[in-house]
Amino acid sequence: MEAIGSNVRPGQPLAVVMGAGGLAMAVARRLGNTNRVMIVDRDGDHLDRQVAALRAEGLDASGVTADITDPDDVRRVAAAADQAGSMRWLAHVVGIAPATGDATSILRVNLRGAALVAEEFLPIMPAGGAAVFVTSLAAHLGAVPAVVEPVIDEPLAPDLVERTVSAVTQFGPNEAYTFSKIGVIRMVQRLAAPWGARGARIVTLSPGLIATPMGAAGFDSPAKRALYELTPLQREGTMVEIADAMEFLLSDRASFITGVDLLVDGGVAAAARNTVPPT
Repeated sequence: MEAIGSNVRPGQPLAVVMGAGGLAMAVARRLGNTNRVMIVDRDGDHLDRQVAALRAEGLDASGVTADITDPDDVRRVAAAADQAGSMRWLAHVVGIAPATGDATSILRVNLRGAALVAEEFLPIMPAGGAAVFVTSLAAHLGAVPAVVEPVIDEPLAPDLVERTVSAVTQFGPNEAYTFSKIGVIRMVQRLAAPWGARGARIVTLSPGLIATPMGAAGFDSPAKRALYELTPLQREGTMVEIADAMEFLLSDRASFITGVDLLVDGGVAAAARNTVPPT
């Protein structure tokens, strides 16, 4: 029963948002218009502040503290979502950028963490449910060496990082980021069938250059600045625009879309592929 003077809306379905950073909060606010939202982050104090902010805005919000690289933590999050009832949507918006993390952490969080979440949430996803995993423009501009493909195609392997390092001659934050984002796209393609067997969908969303606090940290890189200059729409995207795309992919309007990636980048990948280098 709904309590007078409370944001609690038990009759609404549940949307789980993995992450509590800038982009994740934009997504949570959007999904919170029609859902109860459960926010997940490893920093308990930060999570409490973000949940309080959502509640102050009138949303039915709760939080679960968890490290997505810890299988027990992810299992606990899925159990909490299942217990909350009426699970509907999963938005995975957790990630470490090259400018803010080391190679090992990037691969473990961005790829292994995503794989753990997909594994634990599959059994509780209802028919008509959907999940979106945020990847990156980097997956469309970079490549994975052939020797690395079978490694990232086993993201739950406990020696994922060690096998990746032994397979390549260079493994820094940029390589780890590209490998991780390509790995998530490949994972979602493989998972389309088992998720479809439950009547559920799973897709990826690849943002381009988006105005976020974490994204701003990367503009010291000449390569990122060059991509910005190359963007056909001549600007960064906004977190609201990514939330728009996320909401569409999760909604019934996208009911026949699964196992694919949606690139939301202002056209920069197309421009990069079709720009003739100077002679």
